[in-house]
Amino acid sequence: MSAPTHVEVDQTTQTALNGLARGDLDVLGEALELRDSAQRESGLDARCFALVKIAALIALDSPPASYMWQVPNALDAGATPAEILGVVRAIAPQVGGPRAIGAAPEIMVALGLSLPVGEEI
Repeated sequence: MSAPTHVEVDQTTQTALNGLARGDLDVLGEALELRDSAQRESGLDARCFALVKIAALIALDSPPASYMWQVPNALDAGATPAEILGVVRAIAPQVGGPRAIGAAPEIMVALGLSLPVGEEI
């Protein structure tokens, strides 16, 4: 599959993609409404719902951008960084150490922490 050399992109689409690239979640409008609806229907409070979603990200070996969205959501819902670490520890036996270890740097970055210096991750 080859990449096109030039594609016409309308201004609305370009603006929306620029917003997403900057982390503007309002661009996702309908997806955010679906998330809120799913949380209500789950019967879980927002904090627990967010922590479960972090567990799913780890289990699925999700991309870094997923953590950059979900970790702040969990914090906004009242979860603590220690509880997020607790999720990693709780699911490691089920999803495997490599996935838990692989999630750690993504969670650190999403928490605004620096990665260990001089070590390759």
